[in-house]
Amino acid sequence: MAVLIQLRDAHKRFGDQVLLDGANVSLVDDVKVGFVGRNGAGKSTLLRILLGEEDVEKGDVIHHPTLRIGYLRQHDPFREGESALDFLMRDSGAPDWQCGQVAGQFELKGEYLEGPVKALSGGWQTRVKLAALLLHDPNLLMLDEPTNFLDLRTQILLEHFLKDFNKAALIVSHDRAFLKATCSQTLELSKGQLTMFPGKIHDFLEFREERREHDRRVNATVIAKQKQLKQFIDKNRANASTASQARSKAKQLEKLQTVELEVDEPTVRIRAPRVQPRQGTAVRCDKLAIGYPDHRVAEDISLEIEHGQRAAIVGDNGQGKTTMLRTLVHSLEPLEGTLKWGHGIEIGTYAQHVYSSLDERQTILEHLEYASDPETTRQDVLAMAGSLLFRDEAIHKKIKVLSGGERARVCMASLLLGTANVLVLDEPGNHLDVETVEALAEALRLYKGTVIFTSHDRHFMARVATNVIEVRDGRVRNYFGSYDTYCEAVEKEVSEGERQRNAAAGKQNSKNNSGSKNSRQNQKEQRKTGKELKNLERKIARLDDEKRELNEQLLTETDPGEAVRLHEQVKAIEVELSEAEEKWLELSDF
Repeated sequence: MAVLIQLRDAHKRFGDQVLLDGANVSLVDDVKVGFVGRNGAGKSTLLRILLGEEDVEKGDVIHHPTLRIGYLRQHDPFREGESALDFLMRDSGAPDWQCGQVAGQFELKGEYLEGPVKALSGGWQTRVKLAALLLHDPNLLMLDEPTNFLDLRTQILLEHFLKDFNKAALIVSHDRAFLKATCSQTLELSKGQLTMFPGKIHDFLEFREERREHDRRVNATVIAKQKQLKQFIDKNRANASTASQARSKAKQLEKLQTVELEVDEPTVRIRAPRVQPRQGTAVRCDKLAIGYPDHRVAEDISLEIEHGQRAAIVGDNGQGKTTMLRTLVHSLEPLEGTLKWGHGIEIGTYAQHVYSSLDERQTILEHLEYASDPETTRQDVLAMAGSLLFRDEAIHKKIKVLSGGERARVCMASLLLGTANVLVLDEPGNHLDVETVEALAEALRLYKGTVIFTSHDRHFMARVATNVIEVRDGRVRNYFGSYDTYCEAVEKEVSEGERQRNAAAGKQNSKNNSGSKNSRQNQKEQRKTGKELKNLERKIARLDDEKRELNEQLLTETDPGEAVRLHEQVKAIEVELSEAEEKWLELSDF
């Protein structure tokens, strides 16, 4: 197992902010790592350091001689008029047949491969960039928020690509579902330190919360003990007969130290607008047609959304999700048919065309106070701003100096502080980190109004959605199933397409050409697999029990040394458990 990149004792500042403070990490040649941390922690800066585009102030960045980095470019590398195939040949120097073969892994064919690449949507252009990466034969992929603006189908294609990619990857993402599907380890950047966790994102988040809860319990015990000792010392130090005992207690007091809680930022708390629940139909569409004067996107739309529902709009990029949302909020007029909102509706909108039209003369604080519910206090405003990363002096910044991402967060804050009883949200999770997305999902779940939204974050969609509306092939209709069911259906479609391509390319070898001998061999292998599965199930159950018992001990343990030992045991069991579960899944597909 070769170390491809090693960062040793790295220090880096940006103004007064410490991004790296003696940070250390090693990336090895066969591990895919999910990279997480709060917005502004320095994740993108670290990627630039590893790429050699930025230097550390102190420390070492060591590259293995065989290192070949594939970096997913965010900028547009395409020339005017060139096709995807032209770009792949120019970028890689590979022949057209090889470029076409790799492009096929991402369903790039026909007009998508041979037509103008600049005419493709952002999601399809990302597929072209991924095919270009693969043609360069990298042994380490670096992907910075690769799922932003990718539809579900393209995300699944990317997941499959990464699962088949048998080399290393470092992936920055706020999408928990994507990280869970692709990465076996988790790297966190917090307060200038890098911590590698030998497990998936959900195990890491659970472990981190358990560790913080344990530290809080230990601190509570230590503080209570400190209070007792101080009371004894104060009472007895002036008394000659008990002065020696008081000095002994003072020595004990010096040794008692609380644990520094590993919380890199204040806990994110977001509240949705305070509204009264309503009954009946919020909006009704009848024989609606949507689109533009020269292009009809969808027609014959007849559906209703009830008050209190959280309707997720789903579909591939380019099918018309955003067009549907814009029509609902009257940013686009229907081409035909009727769209009618119920009585007493107040719509709050979050979309790019909204946050690009803020009053640039105002400060963040002025805008939020102007937009908020009259009953909202200054403290409520500051708390919401803080949750969306505007703290201390940042609250007094003029809107004209804010980046696009910062303006988006200002719009989100003002919307949540308002009085809207219907929220229409286009990609609300963009520009937010994992913790803030989770807090937003919880706020929307508790919201008494109606939510109509679209997002590329599957964890967020599954947490929030109560019903699903699909935009596909010129139609918009209710999808009769949960969001998880919809994801499973798309996964099945993608997998079937991959099987057909593999068969057409001659990559799928038949196991039935060897006659009865091969059949007997298959039966023997199936019996062997069944036995392994039963053994693994017993092992997984045993490890689960051990992990639960250790966690229960950990939550009540007050000795810091013993707590560290228990932590290490839990960590070792989680690694063994993860390996056993992955092996079980692998054999289950046999």
